[in-house]
Amino acid sequence: MEKLNDIISGSKPVLVDFYAQWCGPCKTMTPILEALKQEMGDCIRIIKIDVDKNNTIAATYTIHSVPTLILFKNGNALWRASGVHPLHELKEIISQYI
Repeated sequence: MEKLNDIISGSKPVLVDFYAQWCGPCKTMTPILEALKQEMGDCIRIIKIDVDKNNTIAATYTIHSVPTLILFKNGNALWRASGVHPLHELKEIISQYI
């Protein structure tokens, strides 16, 4: 299994979705992220991290609420936001970094 640091250190933008199974808004984000991946294809990688199963990683990135999305490229966090975000907003943000 790839390590998160290896994944986010690449030149391809990586959107990390910090979520929890019990979180209603997280469930709302799932189809939005699936549509985002379908529309943007190989231009971006999207990974989901369950904060309850990966609390050390969640603490490292100071995740206090879910869902929290962080966009990485070359190991740098370029954008971060909590809550539900519409598809068009995510596409606009990510397009700046492709």
